[in-house]
Amino acid sequence: MEGPKNELDLTENTQPCIFLVSYCIAEMIKKEINFNLNKAEYFAGHSLGEYTALTVSESLSFEKTIYLLKKRGKAMQSASPNGDGGMIAVLGSDISTINEILKNNEKKYKCYVANDNSVGQVVISGKNQDLEKLIIDLNSKSIKNIKLPVSAPFHCNLMRPATEIMKNEIENTDFKKPKNKLISNVTAKEVIETDDIKSHLIKQIESPVRWRESIIYIINKKVTNFIEIGPGKVLSGLVKRIDKNVNITTINNIEDLKNLDDKF
Repeated sequence: MEGPKNELDLTENTQPCIFLVSYCIAEMIKKEINFNLNKAEYFAGHSLGEYTALTVSESLSFEKTIYLLKKRGKAMQSASPNGDGGMIAVLGSDISTINEILKNNEKKYKCYVANDNSVGQVVISGKNQDLEKLIIDLNSKSIKNIKLPVSAPFHCNLMRPATEIMKNEIENTDFKKPKNKLISNVTAKEVIETDDIKSHLIKQIESPVRWRESIIYIINKKVTNFIEIGPGKVLSGLVKRIDKNVNITTINNIEDLKNLDDKF
């Protein structure tokens, strides 16, 4: 909680730290108000949040998750050692428009959809020199974009070295069948069998996070109540942009526990 910021911003530290906060909140929910999260119809997590979802659904142990995320963060950082890759958020445009721009200009620059987050928010990864060319094209079309404060091009094939490292780590980790149905970032559909979970976690490193599709899948299953567990309210905002009619409870601190207890 106190930094230093430059240490926390290193991906190998950021990933286990975010997991730790999320896991602690989940434990507080269980112990402080005796709320059974395993009654939830579905669990979903955004990128590293998928590991949190697996841990809270008792597919992975706390110790194994911390270990894997430390390895994952270090592997993803080392895949772009010189900081020559990055990410930009594209706002106010739909995924089909972005895919068309990338396809039509693939000889000019190699950029990749990393996150399909919500209606009007898509994140692109690539080498910085390619992203700069893409930004020029986006600006010429008056498409708003923001360079993100990250040091690597996550969720694209530039992460291949990280995939090779994590493939061995994940395959040699013991997973149990989760107590809840998990929505995979890679497929935006349910995954329950341990072999499939492992396979998807390996693919996840280079694959786009299909968050918008995942939430639509859950909503189409008649789910109307969502609980966000973790630092901040980013996912709640994304879900609301996908469907403003759903109910979302965000748990960030002790005071929020009362809201959860009152609503459910």
